[in-house]
Amino acid sequence: MAPLQVYYSGLLFTPRSSLLRVGYSKNIPWVTMELKVADVWSSLIQTLEGHADSVISVVFSPDGKLVASASYDTTVRLWDTSTGKQCGVLEGHTDWVYSAVFSPDGKLVASASKDKTVRLWDTSTGKQSGVLEGHTDCAYSAVFSPDGKLVASVHNETVILWDISTGKQCRVLEGHTDLVNSTVFSPNGNLVASTSFDITVRLWDTSTGKQCGVLEGHTDGVNSAVFSPDGKLVASASDDKTVRLWDASTGKQCGVLEGHTDFVNSAVFSPNGKLVASASDDKTVRLWDASTGKQCGILEGHTRQIDSAVFSPDGKLLASASKDNTIRLWDISTGKQCGVFEGHTRQVNSAVFSPHGKLVASASDDNTLRLWDASAGKRCGVLEGHTGHVNSVLVSPDGKLVASPSADQTVRLWDTSTGKQCGVLKGHTDRVTSAVFSPNGKLVASASFDKTVRLWDTSTGKQCGVLEGHTDRVQSAVFSPNGKLLASVSWDKTVRLWDTSTGKQSGVLKGHTDCIYSAVFSLDGKLVASASHDRTVRLWNTPTGKQCEVLEGHTGEVKSAVFSPNGKLVASASFDKTVRLWDASTGKQCGVLEGHTGWVNSAVFSPDGKFVASASWDNTVRLWDTTKKTTIEIIETHHLIEIVKFSNDGMHLHTSHGVLQLKSSLHSSGNRELPHTLTHSLYVTDQWITCNMKNLLWLPADYRPTCSALNNTANLLVIGSGCGRVIFISFDFTALPAAYLQPSVAVIAGKGFLELVGC
Repeated sequence: MAPLQVYYSGLLFTPRSSLLRVGYSKNIPWVTMELKVADVWSSLIQTLEGHADSVISVVFSPDGKLVASASYDTTVRLWDTSTGKQCGVLEGHTDWVYSAVFSPDGKLVASASKDKTVRLWDTSTGKQSGVLEGHTDCAYSAVFSPDGKLVASVHNETVILWDISTGKQCRVLEGHTDLVNSTVFSPNGNLVASTSFDITVRLWDTSTGKQCGVLEGHTDGVNSAVFSPDGKLVASASDDKTVRLWDASTGKQCGVLEGHTDFVNSAVFSPNGKLVASASDDKTVRLWDASTGKQCGILEGHTRQIDSAVFSPDGKLLASASKDNTIRLWDISTGKQCGVFEGHTRQVNSAVFSPHGKLVASASDDNTLRLWDASAGKRCGVLEGHTGHVNSVLVSPDGKLVASPSADQTVRLWDTSTGKQCGVLKGHTDRVTSAVFSPNGKLVASASFDKTVRLWDTSTGKQCGVLEGHTDRVQSAVFSPNGKLLASVSWDKTVRLWDTSTGKQSGVLKGHTDCIYSAVFSLDGKLVASASHDRTVRLWNTPTGKQCEVLEGHTGEVKSAVFSPNGKLVASASFDKTVRLWDASTGKQCGVLEGHTGWVNSAVFSPDGKFVASASWDNTVRLWDTTKKTTIEIIETHHLIEIVKFSNDGMHLHTSHGVLQLKSSLHSSGNRELPHTLTHSLYVTDQWITCNMKNLLWLPADYRPTCSALNNTANLLVIGSGCGRVIFISFDFTALPAAYLQPSVAVIAGKGFLELVGC
């Protein structure tokens, strides 16, 4: 469909030392800045794309030839591990699928779903071979017995056993007094262990369904349990920050594994049963001697919570999956990290070794599964950059710098002429949610979950102020037009004003009854408008700090607000799917702009104040006539747009994914083609960089954007990704085919306007 673009992409993103890049990379006339890529190939083998929502779990078939993935998109998918091709879409569930598991012989897959069913699937045909109905609420998990004759599933306060030959319910295991969250068979299949928020683990006889043990001792909810390979022990992981060991035959506690400082999410025995590994929200995996209960290793390196850990089949390696978007490999003999699998752009929900131990499969909220070479887990050709999700990229007023705030607790500065990192702004102790340049570009202000705003000198990268006072996470900060004031908004329900020259607090604006999402100054700097979860916008006088008006009318939380250029109107964007217009002097509502089918994130006035552009979760940007209160253009964005801003000439929109062309303008009557001042317009969709809405360059999965920014004067596109990369691509538009330089021009016919859907 686009062979030349894909060919160029293949060359651009190939590692520097590869023969292909060395031999052919100079034959790409479109790109003028060398793209920063790895030196050698990484351990990533395949990125398996196809799911339309988060992938929650992944599992190998017993022979390692297939992978099954369960997703919130209501499907289970089967994949060929040798080719990465999808070989089956198991459709039938009507709600989220939480887990999937192969039968011991690999002929069946059982899936558990929010739709209250467990379904059985034939792996050779992909057809549904049974629906296990009886749950009256979500089925969170399902597991086969070792002989494959039974399936156990959890449901509210019970465990249900199903006979696979008949598909009928054969046992209901009742006794828990709160939600059951996991169940597991003993190695010989005679017992089932179930864990619950009722603070207990219970053991059940599978032949009779009778309870044969209540394992009591935890002081908070129990998240999971697992039998030792010989079936003699049970290990349970709990929110009470401990792992406990139990004698499976007597139900007596025989060990309390203490050391974690936060919830323990899971525990697992090594293949020989001598070790227990536990994964915790305290960002560590801990190793314990199963016979003595003593801690024998702390595996540190993850920067966020760890949901699960798993041993390799030979017990020499351990893989841990984390909310920091990575999988890490650990050498059990030394306790040292021996590999980091980076590339997922959102949290990793699970990871598992293949039966032969050569592969690791991971499932993520970025809608993908990935297959990794477990023998080549070392970091290969790692690029300088963030180690966490990049929240935004923004260009300085003079176009010379780019700032990128990240979940890794830093802001990084980049030189736009070279694409090289020129500063790492360290000091925050939690994720940085946003950053903003001062109007003169000499300062950067960063807002963080650590409850502070920090000021940084862009010329030196040094911290020049820590603005403390908020009592909860800070969502964002914004400079006044003259740069003398900074306004910060927080979940503590306040807006705070700060003197940027001294760093001192000059005002606390109180009145909101819930967390505040954003604030904006009027052009003269005399007013601040704040948008809140409490469904209101409030106007404040900056010299006095007093509340002027409360703009009430939205039926959902308000995400953002903005003043018109003349300061007479305020536009607010809300989760009630509307944009509302308000008189800034009286606070009265003077218009409701309806049409979006999803939450509205942001709205902005055109330079002349006659239009409003709004961005929504329905993946569209709408252009509105503020006088008639009507939609005059709809642009399909293929992306959730967080920020939208008009260009100075009002003819196009700058967004968090690049520049969008506008086809519309105000005309009194008649048929005519609309003029357009742009010769090119770069925009990033899910997989493509486009020029004037035509596919220009395909982006591999690791380089796909969470955010982007455009420096028009240099034709430079900056892309931030979920895996921490910030990449710079500069284009030579004189080398592009002529078709790319011709914007698609819309025609407005007759009186009024036609709604334009798409491009």
